[in-house]
Amino acid sequence: MARMKKNKPTTGTIAKNKKARHEYHLEDKFEAGLELQGWEVKSIREGKVSITDTYVNIDKGEAYLLGCSIQPLNQASSHVVCDPTRDRKLLLHRRELDKLMGARDRQGYSIVATAMYWKACWVKVEIYLAKGKQSHDKRDTVKDRDWARQKERMMKHSA
Repeated sequence: MARMKKNKPTTGTIAKNKKARHEYHLEDKFEAGLELQGWEVKSIREGKVSITDTYVNIDKGEAYLLGCSIQPLNQASSHVVCDPTRDRKLLLHRRELDKLMGARDRQGYSIVATAMYWKACWVKVEIYLAKGKQSHDKRDTVKDRDWARQKERMMKHSA
């Protein structure tokens, strides 16, 4: 039996959406599985995925990941028609879907994806219920971060 050569480990973070933390107040965290095709898994293993501007839409009681781009590999997807930006179904429990739908419909929350990662051999997506930030909230966040950095410098030099 031939040994398989491992290029990259199948643990850890695949992609992050750093923009979401800047644009939204993140509140409730959920972990969802992804329904993927074979060529998509191969592309994800090679790191050809982007989840910037990715969000979740709930339609007819099912959640879909929109805006996620998985670029196909030439050698892995020669016999299938690949759509890099297709809507991918999220695998969630019914009570999680009900909570997401209720918060979105009644309280005006958005549902954004912040990270994609490996959990054992499965690809998982970290999604949050989020409220959009105003521009003054963004400035306050930047100001607080700068002040924390300055305090660290002062404490480091005074000790």
